[in-house]
Amino acid sequence: MSLIPVTILTGFLGAGKTTLLKRVLNEAHGHRIAVIENEFGEENIDNEILVQDAGEQIIQMSNGCVCCTLREDLRATLQLLAAKKRRGLLDFERVILETTGLADPGPVAQTFFLDDDVAEDFLLDSIITLVDARHAPQQLDERLEAQRQVGFADRIFISKSDLVSAEDLRGLQARLTRMNPRAPQRSVHFGAVALGDVLDLWGFNLNATLDIDPEFLQAEAHDRAPEHELHDPAGHGGHLHHHHTDDDVKSFVFRARRPFDPARLEDFLGSVVNIYGPRMLRYKGVLWMSGTDRKVVFQGVHQLMGSDLGPAWGEGETRESKLVFIGIDLPREILLQGLNRSLN
Repeated sequence: MSLIPVTILTGFLGAGKTTLLKRVLNEAHGHRIAVIENEFGEENIDNEILVQDAGEQIIQMSNGCVCCTLREDLRATLQLLAAKKRRGLLDFERVILETTGLADPGPVAQTFFLDDDVAEDFLLDSIITLVDARHAPQQLDERLEAQRQVGFADRIFISKSDLVSAEDLRGLQARLTRMNPRAPQRSVHFGAVALGDVLDLWGFNLNATLDIDPEFLQAEAHDRAPEHELHDPAGHGGHLHHHHTDDDVKSFVFRARRPFDPARLEDFLGSVVNIYGPRMLRYKGVLWMSGTDRKVVFQGVHQLMGSDLGPAWGEGETRESKLVFIGIDLPREILLQGLNRSLN
């Protein structure tokens, strides 16, 4: 049985996760999806259902999707679904997993890497975060969980944007970009999201595109004040952009047009992840490394980190390393110094 891709759907209370899931479960989209919910709400299921196994709370929907409640243990729920698929009792191609509105998606994501039994059957595709435009500013101010949900996102959908002014929406979008510049944003209305924008994003695939908003990088280059730029005292040519906001979750983008020394970079990243890993939500980069004509793609979640060879540098293409770190109170000076010392 080939690995089953999993999409984690997260977002703070009232952001619209249930509305989006209702559409997945009821629309004739042709996909066979197993949806894992924390609990069945009265509005989640239509009348055209067939109870497959009431004891295990697995329900077959009229459009071919499967819906089940999340048991006390995510691992057990996933193993149950995989076992039923192997025995031909359930037919599904992928999983959408909804977290609770107060959940930190980090431990959920780590399940797919740290649990060997889960990793044998499932592959984490991406984390989708819904953000409530009307209530997000207050939620982000007051709740670290809401910030972490943004920080982990591979894609952000902004709901209820019709309930705020254009100016407030632009302010929220700018704030989300500062927190997570690698996640594309899009406003959505009542869960009307094409499944192509939710599935097969390969946010955890090392060879996926490094999604750093180009406008974010351009704005950084033109608008940062001198006291907001961390200069490299040794003159190594790499620089790290950061922002002064009240958010605990922040992003830093590092760029350098000199190649990394592979051994020095590995030693530095290993030590940083060992010490600060719990505060590092997501980090990803396309690197120019000495000794290879191919791009090196790396990414990590907390203490889990990996790298792989990407495509060759194009003829005439500017060789530049570009990394983004998203985390809680990251040690930016240590990152800057260590990355610059790892350059040739």
